[in-house]
Amino acid sequence: MSSSDNTNAIAECTKQLRRHEVAIAELNNLPSSSAVYQRNCNLYFRTTIQKATTTEQTS
Repeated sequence: MSSSDNTNAIAECTKQLRRHEVAIAELNNLPSSSAVYQRNCNLYFRTTIQKATTTEQTS
């Protein structure tokens, strides 16, 4: 693996980690009565904030 490939892989991982961190922060700031939809393939399903947060933390 070349140095630029390694750098690109690290940058992609960092972006993905930040996306998860932002999603978790947004979920934690929602009121408990808010509707939350979670993507599963090309479909969105209504879920709870707790389940969506758990899924974000494990992915």
